[in-house]
Amino acid sequence: METVTRFTERYAGAGTDAARVAPLEPARALQVAVSYFLSEDGRKASLLTGGNGHEIQELTVQVPANRLHLVSVDKNGNARLKLQPRFEFDGDQRVVRIDAPPTYDAPPSIDDLFRAAARNHELERTYFTERNVARAKRLETERELRERIAVSFMNDPSQRALPHPPPTERRCCLVVDHRRIVFTAAGDIGAAQQVPAEACRRFRADLRVKRERVRRERLDQLALHEEKKRFMAEWIPLHGTEDQQVRQAAGVLPMDEAVEALTVHTFGELGQRALYAHDGAERLQSFLRGFPAYTDAIVTQADLAITSFNAIKATRDQWALVQELKAAKQDATVTLRVHRFSWSRDPAAPSLTVFGVLVTCKVGPFTLRREFLAPAE
Repeated sequence: METVTRFTERYAGAGTDAARVAPLEPARALQVAVSYFLSEDGRKASLLTGGNGHEIQELTVQVPANRLHLVSVDKNGNARLKLQPRFEFDGDQRVVRIDAPPTYDAPPSIDDLFRAAARNHELERTYFTERNVARAKRLETERELRERIAVSFMNDPSQRALPHPPPTERRCCLVVDHRRIVFTAAGDIGAAQQVPAEACRRFRADLRVKRERVRRERLDQLALHEEKKRFMAEWIPLHGTEDQQVRQAAGVLPMDEAVEALTVHTFGELGQRALYAHDGAERLQSFLRGFPAYTDAIVTQADLAITSFNAIKATRDQWALVQELKAAKQDATVTLRVHRFSWSRDPAAPSLTVFGVLVTCKVGPFTLRREFLAPAE
């Protein structure tokens, strides 16, 4: 049997040279805007060559299609030669970004601009490569730091997250070396991911402990108040005035009045000594008016600053008073106190120092205090 060979069909005219050679496309180019600066020398050179001598030079050049990598196009379709921002090496041989266009001391040629754009293009890639490497290194360092902090937090039950905002199972904030670090269950990995849940658990446990402590303190305060009421119910009928006894029986005697009566009775054995009066504003005003610069000084209670502390030394008269009060009230605590008055409106004004002897005594559920005026230095 003979085989049949199928021949490929040919179109008419396919054998001509015009059909075999594709028509050449015209070379394509893109019209691109260029901007740069001229220094003063460059502006002079521009004027000498017939230019406009402007500091900011703007022109348009044709960039062939094979060099379009030297062109940037914004979202509005404006094409510009890659001269701004520009990238250069700093003193440490690192590529830095400069947002201003380049400055020339002489009007550059088109080839000069293309060379500057090409160099800028290469350095731009180096710049972003270095930034990506530095960012990756920063992220890795930060991740390792967060991991160390998280491990320390998880292994130390005494550590706590910031209470404001309150930690949740998904987010919390720790303070490490005066720096606030936020941990999230969704954004962290490893031990750092477990920090929010553990911080929230500790926070809620602390709240329960605090509520229990407040409840116990409240119960203790109520019990102490009831004890004070029972004590006064027994003491007033024995030592109170007739009027106080009547009001106590009716249940309308104020506790403050009853405590004052108890205080007077307790410290009555110390005699009629001068008490320390809380009249610091009047005392300081009178003291300041003794100085020529403060003859018209007016000191109010709001302007009075008082600093009180235990004395670290005593004169003979002050020590004699302390010993006398200790002998008269042997079950009391006697302390020499210093009260320093100053005028907050004028820190340079002289200050006044007054001494007192504080006597503290325990009577039943009450802690009674009485301060007597002590001799000055």
